[in-house]
Amino acid sequence: MNERILCVDDEPNLLAGIQRTLRKQFQLETAPGGEAALALLEKDGPVAVIVSDMRMPGLSGLQLLAQVKERWPDTVRVMLTGNADQQTAIDAVNEGSIFRFLTKPCPPETLATAFTAGLAQHRLITAERELLEKTLNGSVGLLTEMLSVLDPVQFGRCQVLRDQARAVAGKLNLADGWEVEMGAMLHGIGRVTLPPEVAARARADASLSEAERTMIRRLPEAASNLLAHVPRLEPVARIVLFQDKHYDGSGFPIDTTAGRDIPAGARLLKILIDLKALEERGRSRRDSLLTLRERAGFYDPDYLEAVAEVLAPGASRPVLAIPFRDLRAGHILVAEVVTRDGMPLISGGNRVTPGLLQRLHNFSDTSGLREPIYVEG
Repeated sequence: MNERILCVDDEPNLLAGIQRTLRKQFQLETAPGGEAALALLEKDGPVAVIVSDMRMPGLSGLQLLAQVKERWPDTVRVMLTGNADQQTAIDAVNEGSIFRFLTKPCPPETLATAFTAGLAQHRLITAERELLEKTLNGSVGLLTEMLSVLDPVQFGRCQVLRDQARAVAGKLNLADGWEVEMGAMLHGIGRVTLPPEVAARARADASLSEAERTMIRRLPEAASNLLAHVPRLEPVARIVLFQDKHYDGSGFPIDTTAGRDIPAGARLLKILIDLKALEERGRSRRDSLLTLRERAGFYDPDYLEAVAEVLAPGASRPVLAIPFRDLRAGHILVAEVVTRDGMPLISGGNRVTPGLLQRLHNFSDTSGLREPIYVEG
């Protein structure tokens, strides 16, 4: 567990005094100024607690703690200063989100109390984050596994979109890239709310009633509502809600949101979904990208060019033909998997999960599968 405490001050004697009196109680490190503190954090990683003097040459304590808040938000921040005026305290709290505000001279026992409280606060912050992450990972895992079993074709499409979203988000240096990936992976989860007969007709491009078409149009809203109840997935829910929104403001949902007010992940997802749809109709990627460029007002032009650059037609990975007994979780299917009598089970593009593998084993034991199975090498 990280229990390191970093003390920052331009007075060497003060730092030496803190080390001398408190080093046996705490894991103390020191830095003689703001720039030195940032260099240490960049080299050795974040600390549990940082205690900084307010007035230092160069980078002030207020500027230092504001940067720490931005770059290492879990680090608990304490301000130590000889300037006890009210405005200094207000600025420190507002700009650096200070946990404690101490004034000089500060007795060792007061510092020790602040250190102990800061470490307890850091344990609380990290424990809460770990709990949320476990809840998030478990919830996402359950949702994706449910999708893989209920709609394996859609699941395979989502896997492809997620991998593409990851690549393009990296090119665009999008913040919170995991939100974009989760949006791509879970954007179709709303389909589980469709009556089975409507879902079947929609997949077959059969004629739908007006009520059924309304259901299809509102699938992003249904998906967003499902995701909004999962802790920390609220931004993903917003990406999913706006997945059908055009850059010029038209499309679903019907509101005034347009341009860069549309979530970045949704702007990217809209392009990738439409590109995938054209390719599934037999269009080449080159022709599909040309078609997207011809749709005035539909897409963020910068994002469209990034997609074209990252996903430009190139050499494909080798294809392996393997017996079903050699199929493992993690394999990417190149071709559709069907039963021996021709019933389609899973489309190409799916990454095999444990749930999908078990489903195939069940069909293999009852109906048999056509072999070999074609996967990426």
